Amino acid sequence: MKPRVYLATAALLMLSGAPLAAQDASKGEAVFKRCRACHAIGPGAANKAGPALTGIVGRKAGTVPGFNYSDAMKAAGAGGLTWTDDKLAQFLEAPDTTIPGNVMASAGIKNPTDRADLIAFLKLHR
Repeated sequence: MKPRVYLATAALLMLSGAPLAAQDASKGEAVFKRCRACHAIGPGAANKAGPALTGIVGRKAGTVPGFNYSDAMKAAGAGGLTWTDDKLAQFLEAPDTTIPGNVMASAGIKNPTDRADLIAFLKLHR
């Protein structure tokens, strides 16, 4: 009887979308290489074509000092959008549909593990 319980539990976890592996910030650093053309991160990071991403997790959208955001991103921040793990994951998957009118030149990161790893990397730079 116990093997059936374990099998059923494993199946429920898989169907629920619950993560089976922890986020890996070192893998997220590799994913961030796709972002480096437009974004910088870390101590002393400066804005580039996109805003510096140091401290992005927990920050209100559209508020990096000195960066000229699109009207859509400014409106998202004014409307209360704060970059939580979930909101970042949603935006990173599909920037154009999450915040229509934003000007980030990315089709998004479709792999959920890559997104989770990237967010773990971003969280290292608070």
